[in-house]
Amino acid sequence: MKFDSQYFEKEAVSIAEGIYWIGYVDENRKLHCNPYLIIEGDEAVLIDGGNRDDFSNVMLKILRTGLKPSQITRLIYQHYDPDLCGSIPQLEAIINNDNLKIISHADNNVFIHYYSAKTEKLDFCDMDYHFDFSTGRRLEFYPTPYCHESGSFITYDTQTKTLFTSDLFGSYDEHWALFMDLKDFCRECTDISLCTHREINCPVEGIVKFHQKIMTSNRALANSLVVIEKLDIERIAPQHGSIITKKDEVKAIIHHLRAVKNIGIDWLLSEEFK
Repeated sequence: MKFDSQYFEKEAVSIAEGIYWIGYVDENRKLHCNPYLIIEGDEAVLIDGGNRDDFSNVMLKILRTGLKPSQITRLIYQHYDPDLCGSIPQLEAIINNDNLKIISHADNNVFIHYYSAKTEKLDFCDMDYHFDFSTGRRLEFYPTPYCHESGSFITYDTQTKTLFTSDLFGSYDEHWALFMDLKDFCRECTDISLCTHREINCPVEGIVKFHQKIMTSNRALANSLVVIEKLDIERIAPQHGSIITKKDEVKAIIHHLRAVKNIGIDWLLSEEFK
């Protein structure tokens, strides 16, 4: 699905029951950020809320859903980079709710504290790896260490089978679309370096390059993919790049990521990098 720039600038986009993409588009960037909002009953959760400069865009979209900011009870940060956490002080100010809490990992909270010391920070490991809305809707948390930080994790909405993967499945994108459209030959491809369709923008290429540069090692990535493959996934909502909405596309991307030979420092030192 594609929308014009004006639509993206103003509107939240529903991607599943109660789940909204509230990101922002900048044609000059080659990296798009994707905050997500989950509204359940009279409460809401914000996942990877975004950077400081784009706060006004994100909050406008939150308000356009009809939600009052004070209904946001949890801020989930799947790691501690500024493109996720930079807007914490602004969010705290406008939410203005004494019951607001941040959910992350203990390793992340050490650094998230430097964005703001105001809001109580919870370690999902101490929460039995889940958060329940008052309706019973459950979010489950799965550690994905060193993809790309020691406290990195992913969040699974059991109701819609949506997996929020943070930087995993992220991508560098010169020709960005909110929803991935993987061509048949991309699904069947076994080696993108031998692709005969290189003149066509390849979403797989952007994903592979992103993981080579951002993830720490093949071992860390392989471990995270094992965790992900055990889940029943209807869609993957990454913090960068495009949302993946088809099971066969999820399977294809996992196949391509498993085929990458050099990740992180191994890529930097490889002949491929030189």
